[in-house]
Amino acid sequence: MASANAGGTPKVVPPATTPRKSVTGTRKAVAVLFLLPALVLLGALVLYPIGYSLFRSFFDESGDFTAFGNYKTLFTDDSILTAIKNNAIWVVVAPTVATALGLIFAVLTERVRWGTAFKLVIFMPMAISMLAAGIIFRLVYESDPDRGVANAVAVSVHDTFAESSAFPQAHPAMNSPLKAADGGAFITKEPVRAGEPVALPLTGVPPNEMPDEAKAAKPAQADPDRVTGATWQDFTRGKGRGEPNAPDTSEFGYAGIRIEAVKGGEVVASTEAAADGTFALPKEADGAQLRFPASNFREPYNGVDWLGPSLITPAVIGSYLWMWAGFAMVLIAAGLASVPRELLEAARVDGANEWQVFRRVTVPLLAPVLAVVLVTLMINVLKIFDLVFVIPPGSSKDDANVLALQLYNSAFGDRDTGVASAIAMLLFLLVIPVMLFNIRRMRREARR
Repeated sequence: MASANAGGTPKVVPPATTPRKSVTGTRKAVAVLFLLPALVLLGALVLYPIGYSLFRSFFDESGDFTAFGNYKTLFTDDSILTAIKNNAIWVVVAPTVATALGLIFAVLTERVRWGTAFKLVIFMPMAISMLAAGIIFRLVYESDPDRGVANAVAVSVHDTFAESSAFPQAHPAMNSPLKAADGGAFITKEPVRAGEPVALPLTGVPPNEMPDEAKAAKPAQADPDRVTGATWQDFTRGKGRGEPNAPDTSEFGYAGIRIEAVKGGEVVASTEAAADGTFALPKEADGAQLRFPASNFREPYNGVDWLGPSLITPAVIGSYLWMWAGFAMVLIAAGLASVPRELLEAARVDGANEWQVFRRVTVPLLAPVLAVVLVTLMINVLKIFDLVFVIPPGSSKDDANVLALQLYNSAFGDRDTGVASAIAMLLFLLVIPVMLFNIRRMRREARR
C-alpha cells in the first residue's frame, strides 16, 4: 500500500504478515500435542538408553570410574578383537554379495516365463525368523553326510569323481605274506609264481561294513597259465576264530579290491577280486610281487567341516545370504520396473550387446536403488546376532564372534556392564557414518 509523505514522495507500506499455515491447516500447538507422545517414547526408548550407555561405559563392573579403561579393553581383549574382525568381514562381504545376487536374480527373472514364481521362492526365506533359519542351517551344515545336506552334496560330488574305498581300515593279518609299502600300500614279501595259488589274508574291516556284494571266501584254484590267489577277511567271531591264513565258511572275500603285479617298480598287470575274494592275473605276473595299492585303503570322504573354526564365519554368512538375497531382489526388481525401456532399446540399436547394456545402462540407472539396498544391509549386519548365536557349535563360538554377540556375553555372561556399554557405543559409532551417508543420499534424491 502506498501513501504520500510531506515532500509528496509516495511511501510504500509493507502488507501485514500473516502466520504461515501447514498444508493441512493444522496449528502448531495441535501438531506439537500429537507429536508429544512420540517424542516422549523416542526420548525414553532411544535417547535415554544412548545417554545412559555412554555414561555407564566409563565405569567398571563394580561401579568404579575407569575413564576410558573399558574402551581400551575393546582393543586389547582377544574375544572382542575377533568380534571386530568378524564384523568387518560381515560388513564388507554380506551386503555386497546379497546386493549382487539380488541384482542378478532381478535381471534374470525378467527374462523367464515363471519369473513371479521364482521371485516368490527366493523371497520366501524372509518369512522365516532368524532363529528358525539358524536352526535349519545348523542341520544343513551337520558334519555327518547322512544328516547334513551340505555334506551330503559334497560327498556325492566327490565320490562321482573319486570313489572312496570300502576297506579304509584293512591291514595284513598275523603271519601274512604281505608287508607295508610306500604311501599306505601293501606288497608281498616274495615274488609269486604261476600255478601256485597265493593267499593274501587281511583283517580290520567290521563284518557289517563289508561290501554288499561280498560272498563267502573261497580258496583259489591253481592254474599253470595264470597267477591265482584269494584275499579275504581273515577273522571269525567265536572261540576258535577259524583257521588262520585260510578261508573259512563264515569269512567274506574282499569283493572289488584291486591287486597289481609289480616288476622292477612297474605295474605289469592288474585285476579286481571277485565277490568271493578270488582273483587271477595273466602269465605276465609270473615272478612279480603282488601289491594292494593305497587307493584300496583310502579313508572315506566325509565332506567339509562347515562348522569348524576356519569356515564358520563364511558358513553363517551363507545362511544370511539365503535369507536376505530375496529382500535385495524385490527392491531391485521394483527399481528395474521403472527403468525406461526405450533407453535399453536405444543402446541395443546402437550395437551394444547384453552385457554392455547391463553394465553401462541398467546398473547406472539402478544406482540409487542399489545404494538403498546396500546401506540397509550394512546397518542390518552390524547388529547381526541370531544366526551367530544359534549356528556355531560350542567349539567354534569364539571364532564366529561378532560385536552384538560379544555385547550379550559381556552383559549377561561376564556381568560386565561397563564393557558391554562400551561395545554398544562402538556399534553406535559404526552405524553413524552409514546413517549420514543414507541421509545425504535421500536429500540429493529429494532435490532432483
